[in-house]
Amino acid sequence: MQDTPALPNVTLELAVNRFADPDMAYRLLIETHRGLSDEASADLNARLVLILANQIGDLEILRQALALAGRAVRKPPATACRAATKSPSAERVSDDRR
Repeated sequence: MQDTPALPNVTLELAVNRFADPDMAYRLLIETHRGLSDEASADLNARLVLILANQIGDLEILRQALALAGRAVRKPPATACRAATKSPSAERVSDDRR
């Protein structure tokens, strides 16, 4: 295995929007998913992540991006949100099954 050259210390930069038209970039992502099942949409996302990770080509930037995305997904919901999502009808269905 070849040694890879040391990369300069880089940091993921989120304050700068690199798209000339960020709204169009968002629309492209949304339109690509339109009409797909949840499973097909998840497959598309997985393929897109692999394609873009390859384009990045920098393990440190990839690590930072994965950590940032992981923190956003793993953030625990607020207590008020949990209480609001627990409906009386859901409790009745649960009680009826006992």
